[in-house]
Amino acid sequence: MATDNLQTQAEKQEVKGYFETTGFDRWNRIYSESDDVNKVQRNIRIGHQKTVDEVLGWIKDSGELNEVSFCDAGCGVGSLSLPLAAMGAGSINASDISEAMAQEAERRARDAGLNMEKLNFFASDLESLSGSFHTVCCLDVFIHYPQSAAEEMVKHLCSLSEQRLIVSFAPYTPLLALLKSIGQLFPGPSKTTRAYTLKEEGIVQAAEACGFKLVRRSLNQAPFYFSRLIEFRKS
Repeated sequence: MATDNLQTQAEKQEVKGYFETTGFDRWNRIYSESDDVNKVQRNIRIGHQKTVDEVLGWIKDSGELNEVSFCDAGCGVGSLSLPLAAMGAGSINASDISEAMAQEAERRARDAGLNMEKLNFFASDLESLSGSFHTVCCLDVFIHYPQSAAEEMVKHLCSLSEQRLIVSFAPYTPLLALLKSIGQLFPGPSKTTRAYTLKEEGIVQAAEACGFKLVRRSLNQAPFYFSRLIEFRKS
C-alpha cells in the first residue's frame, strides 16, 4: 500500500508538471476553437464537448441550477464551469491541479462577461478539495488515476456532495485495453502522462459505499475518445 501511495504521488507531480508546461499549451488549444490541432486532438475536442453538453443537459433537465452550489473538480480551462455559469448556476467552485489551467479558465470567464461573484477558480489537486456542495462534477480527470486510487477519489468526492455526483472516465473494455496496449488509443504526444481505463463496477461500488446510487449513465465517444458518464444521487 505504501508503494502504491508513493506511485500515486509521483504520478500526481508528473501530471501537475505536464499541465503547467507542455500540456497546458496543448490542451488549451484542444479546448478552444483554435485550428492549430491535429486530427486526434480535434476528435478529443469533439468527444469531450459531447460529454460536457450531456452534463449540462442533465443539470438543466433536473431544474436544480439557480440556487445550487457546484464543485467543478478538475475544471481545466472551464469547459463545464463557463457554460454552467452562463446558464445561471447559483455558485461554482472550480479547481484544477494546474495553476495555469485555473488562471486560463478565470481569464475566459472574465472575457465572457460572466458574474465573477459566483465563480471561484483556484489551483488544487482533487485530494485537497474540501467543502460542501449540492453537486460535484469531475469530468475526464480519472484518466490520471489507476483503479484503486480512482475508487478512493470517488469516495472523497461523495463526501463533498450533498445530493449529486457526476463523473466521467475512460471505461475498461477488452477492446480498449488492446488498443491502449498497442498505442492506438492514446497515440503520440497524448501519452506524455499515463492514461488509465477504469472498471465501471468498481466506480459504482465506491459511490454506493458512500450512500449514493446510480441514476443514469451514457457513453460518449469519438475517434480516440471514450468516456463513460455517470450521475449518482444520494440515497
